[in-house]
Amino acid sequence: MLSAAQTISIVVFVAVMALVVSEKIHRALAALLGAVVLLVIGIIDFNAGMESIDFNTLGVLCGMMMFVAIVKESGLFEFVAIKSAKACKGNPWLIMIAFAVITAVFSAFLDNVTTVLLIGPMTIMLCKTLDINPVPFLLVEIMMSNVGGTATLIGDPPNIMIGSEAGLSFAQFIMVNAPIVVVIMVVLLVIFRFMYGRHLSVDEKNRLNIMELSAEDAIIDKALFHKSVVMIVLVAIAFMLHGVFNLETSVIALTAAAVIILISGRDIEVAIEGIEWGTIGFFLGLFMVVGGMEHTGVIEMLGNAIVDATGGNVVLMMIVILWASAILSSILDNIPFIATMIPIIMVMEASGIDVYPLWWALSLGACLGGNGTLVGASANVVLSGIANKEGYNITFMSFTKVAFPLMLVTVALSTIYLLILF
Repeated sequence: MLSAAQTISIVVFVAVMALVVSEKIHRALAALLGAVVLLVIGIIDFNAGMESIDFNTLGVLCGMMMFVAIVKESGLFEFVAIKSAKACKGNPWLIMIAFAVITAVFSAFLDNVTTVLLIGPMTIMLCKTLDINPVPFLLVEIMMSNVGGTATLIGDPPNIMIGSEAGLSFAQFIMVNAPIVVVIMVVLLVIFRFMYGRHLSVDEKNRLNIMELSAEDAIIDKALFHKSVVMIVLVAIAFMLHGVFNLETSVIALTAAAVIILISGRDIEVAIEGIEWGTIGFFLGLFMVVGGMEHTGVIEMLGNAIVDATGGNVVLMMIVILWASAILSSILDNIPFIATMIPIIMVMEASGIDVYPLWWALSLGACLGGNGTLVGASANVVLSGIANKEGYNITFMSFTKVAFPLMLVTVALSTIYLLILF
């Protein structure tokens, strides 16, 4: 029998999720309202609310958002896009492969929303030059942004949250997630070849137009361009070695932001404007809403229910978490699901269960599940919005018809991989 406090914490969580899905109000406002309700009613006090917030995750997000805000002023991302298109000799299929790989790699080391914001407009520009429909390219990039983000600790917010709470290092994410990510990328590109290959043909004149573009002209600030390249390499190395030096990932991200602001000579306001405050507010509120369920014992009950349902079998739990994460993350934002599941897995760990495989099932399921529908991940919404603004309509159903079956393929591949690995 649920207590009054437990019932209220569940009702508040469900209400927040309903508001997020309905998009009637901004998701940050929905989460913050939920947190306020819990505080005012007294389900949690202020100190308990603060303790439930993962400030390391928030630090990584803020730091990387500020870092990218400065780096993009150099023209680095546009330079890479034009260089890639010219290296492909204007061949649209090779450009699709190149942009898919670029999107995945950038998403592995930068926020995937930022990546699609930068890659999307450039893709549309190149497709207009080639006089072909950019929608297939954009669909590939949406999926690759989520797949690429799966590979590293900092590529996708769920991984940041999991790494922070589970104590998993950057190197561990590379060793465990990156191999299956590479396999998934190859499989998806083969499928896309069959789906779109025959439609990717261009006139020779349009192909020559691509060859006339100058990558060097895309560089806005040459000094900042060179500094950005060096800093990106150093930041990647620092993330990979953070466990060796016992540094929190947030310290590295915020240090990177401070250094790039200092050496770029840019006003700090430019960097601060790059922070998506709505996303930060959403995290703050959500951590407290989930903290309310944790504080009242609801999370522990859910953890025990999963253990009982699977008979404590770790392999069965791993598969259940992988598929549940993928399906739910495809129709809900994966961040609330991750915020709910992390304390559940920690409760399992406290009861003596080996939860190491479960963290990877949660990571792969939540990140890859984001590809299932248009609302599954923030990058999906952002890039479809860019396309719609340019007159290329990507609707919920048109995206889902393509993406959901492919998402199921990627999760099936992940299931086989995890069974082999663990």
